[in-house]
Amino acid sequence: MSLDRRISLITLGVSDVARSTAFYERLGFRHSSASQDSVTFIQLKGTVLALFERGALAEDAGVENTPPGFSGVTLAHNVSSPTGVDAVIKFAVSCGATLVKKPEKVFWGGYSGYFADPDGHLWEVAHNPFFPMDEYGHIVLPD
Repeated sequence: MSLDRRISLITLGVSDVARSTAFYERLGFRHSSASQDSVTFIQLKGTVLALFERGALAEDAGVENTPPGFSGVTLAHNVSSPTGVDAVIKFAVSCGATLVKKPEKVFWGGYSGYFADPDGHLWEVAHNPFFPMDEYGHIVLPD
């Protein structure tokens, strides 16, 4: 047996589910009717984003709820142009995100910037000229 090559659900541990839900809704995401007071589910293209209270998520995983900081994980949203990066970053900040890194040309040949959601989860917004996107906005990697 092997693991199917997909991620079904990404869960972010947040300090306030309602606050985080409101932030993601300002970004244009909509919560599912499957959501409850303790967890929000947001349908993405092929993946579900879940917002769950950080302490409860740590307890569910059986790990210590360590203080927030860089977790070693970022979420990425790729767009088709550098001007698209600028526009998405500006929009996210207008919705309450914190600008972490202004968009700029980067060492690997693309253009990107970072924002943080209300709990500090990092989102990279990038234009990568080496990763073409299909008509649905999905990255298409070479074989």
